Amino acid sequence: MSWAQNLPHLQAMLNGVALIALISGFFAIRSGKRVVHQRYMFIALFSSLAFLAVYILYHIVAGWTGFSGTGLTRILFFTILISHVLMAAVLAPMVIVTLRRAMQQQFLQHRALARRTLLVWIYVSVTGLIIYWMSYL
Repeated sequence: MSWAQNLPHLQAMLNGVALIALISGFFAIRSGKRVVHQRYMFIALFSSLAFLAVYILYHIVAGWTGFSGTGLTRILFFTILISHVLMAAVLAPMVIVTLRRAMQQQFLQHRALARRTLLVWIYVSVTGLIIYWMSYL
């Protein structure tokens, strides 16, 4: 087994870490724990960035792999994959703007966008894990 074959498992782990950090960060801010919230959000950000780096590395080394499922499973897989990719593309600028607003202490504007950013980010993380499960398990 090539080392590159383990990269999708690392991607899933990083994606799972991001998801847990997002949810934990949400509960932290709801409890008024701003510093804890900030730490969780940075964990989510850096694990997502690490995921992206590993994802790119994997596809540089291993190329593109096809999905072997058939019938309704194939339709479901590609429906999830297409929505995942589109939402991930939307998510990137949302995260940048949300983070910038927080760092500039524009908390009202941050909060307004963060609510939507969180939902999109959770969707991308969950669908990423579903895609992993359907592809590798």
